[in-house]
Amino acid sequence: MRVPILLLCTATVLIACTGTPDPGPVFDNESGSDLTCLRHQTQPPGPRYTDEAMRSTSETLSLLRYYTAHGRKPFCDGQASTEADKQWAQLYVTLGADRANVTALLG
Repeated sequence: MRVPILLLCTATVLIACTGTPDPGPVFDNESGSDLTCLRHQTQPPGPRYTDEAMRSTSETLSLLRYYTAHGRKPFCDGQASTEADKQWAQLYVTLGADRANVTALLG
């Protein structure tokens, strides 16, 4: 009895250790359309943006383009930035972009 349980536990640990981590949400760039206001991001950035090994150039450029073009606009609901919005804006700055484009979002 102990051998099958030990094999099952070992297999579970190996699968957990070799599995790919959840990359997290994709930034909502609102399809890059000509925007008059911003929508809130529903989730903070995950490893797909924060972990250099998981970063996709196209996804990162989409984020940078969005805030460069629209980061100074107000939110459509008239509310302030959420914590998720602030984290995305901080990531924009961390990636080397101009803080002036997201100063209002950072609070």
